[in-house]
Amino acid sequence: MADELGLFEVMFNTRAMRRLKPDPVPEDVLVKLIDAANQAPTGSNMQAMRWIVIRDAEQKEKLAKLNSIAVNAYLSADGGGSDEELPHQSQAKRDRMKAAVQWQADHLAEAPVIVIACAISEEPIPAGAAGRMAGSVYPGVQNLLLAARAMGLGAALTTLGLSNREAAREVLGLPDTAEAFALIPVGYPTGKFGPVSRLPVEETIHWDRW
Repeated sequence: MADELGLFEVMFNTRAMRRLKPDPVPEDVLVKLIDAANQAPTGSNMQAMRWIVIRDAEQKEKLAKLNSIAVNAYLSADGGGSDEELPHQSQAKRDRMKAAVQWQADHLAEAPVIVIACAISEEPIPAGAAGRMAGSVYPGVQNLLLAARAMGLGAALTTLGLSNREAAREVLGLPDTAEAFALIPVGYPTGKFGPVSRLPVEETIHWDRW
């Protein structure tokens, strides 16, 4: 069974799966997914992570519109979606990645579930202070992605759909004591799982000092 995959097998085979089927994901599976995300460590063990699990069609459509605006800007000539190949990613692979990003933007409202990773605070969160909370959110996001892979679900982390902070806050109904950090479409993938492509570890590790 998928959830019997070994830890390292899951870690080395958790691709960003952006093309998802519209098939619904059972609620008990979603609860298990969030429960796994909550096992991640948080700063001072505050356990301030909160999750908005969106299945409502109207809500998904609103987020899809915000995401589409940001993706179009990202993939434009003036955005961050560089057309140049990278030393570790050929032009063909880069084009396929960008096509998948565009597909996700075009079909985001059709994803069965969109999970929003949030954090809460006791006090209102100023716009410039939210970043310090990220370290207590992204470990949980990674747990969610790994758990999704183990259960045969596709998922992909993106922040583009939250680029317009105030618009996203309004759609999500966030109080001023909460902040959204990641948008994660979840569903059963149309493609096949496979190994990720990463730089050789020898090129990324330094011993004792740079």
